[in-house]
Order: sequence, then structure tokens, then C-alpha cells
Amino acid sequence: MGPSKLLENKISRAVDKPLFNSLSASLQKLKLEGYLVGGYVRDIILGRPTKDIDIVVVGSGIEAAEQSAADLGAGQVKVFKNFGTAAFKYKDTDIEFVGARKESYQRNSRKPIVEDGTLQDDQNRRDFTINAMAISLNASNFGQLVDPFNGLEDLNKQIIRTPLDPAITYSDDPLRMMRAVRFASQLGFTIEAQSFQAICNQHNRLDIISRERIAEELNKIILSDKPSVGFKLLYDSQLLHEFFPEIVALQGVETRNGISHKDNFYHTLEVLDNVAKRSDDLWLRWAAIMHDIAKPATKRFNPKGGWTFHGHEDLGSRWVPRIFKRLKLPLDQKMKFVQKLVFLHLRPIALTKEVVTDSAIRRLIFEAGEDIEALMMLCESDITSKNEKKVKLYLQRFEEVRQKIKDVEERDKIRNWQPPITGEIIMNTFDMKPSKAIGDLKSAIKEAILDGEIPNNYEDAYNFMLEKGVEMGLKRRHQSN
Repeated sequence: MGPSKLLENKISRAVDKPLFNSLSASLQKLKLEGYLVGGYVRDIILGRPTKDIDIVVVGSGIEAAEQSAADLGAGQVKVFKNFGTAAFKYKDTDIEFVGARKESYQRNSRKPIVEDGTLQDDQNRRDFTINAMAISLNASNFGQLVDPFNGLEDLNKQIIRTPLDPAITYSDDPLRMMRAVRFASQLGFTIEAQSFQAICNQHNRLDIISRERIAEELNKIILSDKPSVGFKLLYDSQLLHEFFPEIVALQGVETRNGISHKDNFYHTLEVLDNVAKRSDDLWLRWAAIMHDIAKPATKRFNPKGGWTFHGHEDLGSRWVPRIFKRLKLPLDQKMKFVQKLVFLHLRPIALTKEVVTDSAIRRLIFEAGEDIEALMMLCESDITSKNEKKVKLYLQRFEEVRQKIKDVEERDKIRNWQPPITGEIIMNTFDMKPSKAIGDLKSAIKEAILDGEIPNNYEDAYNFMLEKGVEMGLKRRHQSN
């Protein structure tokens, strides 16, 4: 069954643009066949915005790219001879050309042996039917959909399926298993049963894939509208076990003396989805993933009080660099941001359960700094109770904490604050050399301000320093008349 009239009109409108007419004319000049392929075709049909155009050429993709760029007056063409590809940017769109090819694989590598091929060969090597459709740029059948694997039907049924035998497709390039989960998560599709079983059967083939490529797909899953969809598929297929055992360890419920704790894996996914509704910040979503990561290691049972996870925020924050390093995630400010939020994530929650003092708020603002809003967003997302009254009460209390933060911040200007008395002032005042006493005195001044004992200004802090210095047995430098 061919595409409907409605779809034909949609494709016709998409390709009936000066850009595609120019590309078609360039191919005609060279007497080459060319086709729009892959994600661009899929997204035209789904009505998703896209700025990446891939074109398969039966012949030299490099030659076609250079001719097309010249005819369009586009910028420099980047050529990758080893891969037979070339690309250039035209206005705000990235256009890449590749020669049609067929591939064969060796067991221990996902890098294929490549030969020149036909359009059919090229479609055969595609990962999924929804990515194996093509639209002709040739004068004889311009705008015609070429769909040998019924990708259009799978799009309509919202199914992820491989064009050929899934066992071979995934074994050849195991990264496709991660991509299957990613597309299911991004598009809200279902992985076809035989295809999903093939992933389950060879999840351990993922060990030949670099951590960088795995992290790239994982981050795309995390950035989905509802990332829990992808994580559940990763868990059920055991792909997750291959590269992220710490989050797998969160799964499960233990019961003693009739007392159970919640399943921290599924709780984490709820928190992640809650954050995703509020923010598209990848690293805030990573903080959600990591916030309870050390609970299994800190789990204890107290016959009187039930299950505890004391110190999981501290241990979890110390695990962040190790996990980021293994997953080849950035070991920079992004990692430190995740660390900070994991370490502090219990603090605002604790403030909702007690009378909120200015001192506690000052300390929270001081420690969270510019990340206070992200921290509050994480903590509000951490409320996953099924009891609606309880959730409403917590959110109401969080609003009170937010207002208190605003009031204290406006009055005391604590965010990103440094105490007004420096080590240099202390050394000059008491004629001292660098020593532990200076650090102790600086710390005492900071604590006094955070506790509200003295105002956050130079004069009061200086007078406090003099008094505290005398208590510590420090002698003020002799002042000459």
C-alpha cells in the first residue's frame, strides 16, 4: 500500500522548496541519483522540526556535495574522504551527502567493511524501518517516497523495528540497541517484540561500544519528554546493567518485621520525570538520577524506627566523579553542579518539617549559591507520595521556604557571599603570619554572620574579629599615634 494522498501532499510541500529544487538540479548536472534519507524523511512525516538533511547519492557523495554547495552559493564543504561523505551548512540547515553503500561486519567491531552500493543496499543497512525511508530528488520521480520495509506503516503504528533480522542488525552494531531505546523514549513508540527480544538476548554485546557513544545515546534518552520510558526499557533489556550498575542496585523492596522501604529505582524515575516536566537542563536531570544513588550502600534496618539511609547524600555526592569518569561524562563544573545538588538535596526537605529559622535559610543560600533555584526544583520533584494531601502540604511548605529564601536574600545578600573580613586583614590586624588561627577566626566570623549573631557588614564583622581575637589570645598590632 502506497502513501495516502494527505501524506503525498505533505511530502510534496516539504520538498517543493528552492533548496530541494536546486539540489535536484545539481544532481542532474552530474547525472547522479540522489535521495533524502533517514531522520529527515521520518521527521517530515511526523511533522517534527529538523535542521539536519541527509542525502544518499548513487555515486560520489563528495562530488554531489561540492556541486550543490557551489550552485547554492553555500559555505565551505567539509570532506571526509575515508567515509565518502561531505557536508556543508546552508542558512541554518546542515546538509550531508554520502555515497550509497553496503556494509559487512566483523564480530569484534562495530566498524563496518564498506563497499559502493545501490539505494537498496543503503536502505538495507539502516537501523530501523522508520529510518530506512527515502524521498527521491531525481527529475523522473521527484518527491516520491521509497519505502521497501513499510516504515510508513511502522510510523503509523508507532513501532520500532529493524529492516532485516534484528539479531544480525544488533550484533553487527550493538549501539543500535541503545538507539532503539532512545527512539522509543523520544517518540513514545514501542519496540517490536522480536526486536526487543533480540536486544535482551545480546545486551552484553554492548561491551564493544565506547563509553562516549553510550553516554551520547543515554543523554538523549535523559532529554526525552518522559525519560522513565527509556530507563525502564534499558532496565528490562539489561542494557542498563552493562554500564550503570549503581542505578540498577536501587531496584527492589526489602521487608523486615512487616516494614518495607520504597523501590528506589522507580522512585528515582518518578523524580526524573518530575524534573523533566519543569526543566530541560540535562545536568539537573542527572542530579535527579543521582540523588539517591548511594541508598543501597547506606541502607540499615532499625527494629524501632524501620529503614534508614543515613548519609546517602554525602556518599552519593562522593560517588558522582567516579560514575561520571566511567561514563565519560564531563568532569567539570557540570559534574560539580550535580555533586552539589546530590549533597544538598535533603536540606530544603528538612526545612519543610520544622520551624524555619533565618540562620538555616542563610546557610542554605550560602551553600547552594546560584544553584538554589535548581536545588528547590529537584527537591519539589522528589515528592512522589501517592497521598495527594501529603504532596499538597509539602508543596505548600516549599512555597513558604521559597518566600523565606527570597526575604533573607533581599535583606542579607548572602548568595555567592564571601565574609567581609579576609585573611589578609586578620594578619595585618594581629601582625600574624599564615597559620591555623587565621582560618579559625575567619570561620568564626562566617558562622556568626550565618547564625545572625552579627550583621553582614564590614564594621560589625571587624569588631567581632577584634573581640574573638582577644578570646583566642591574639595581640593586636601596636598602633602608633
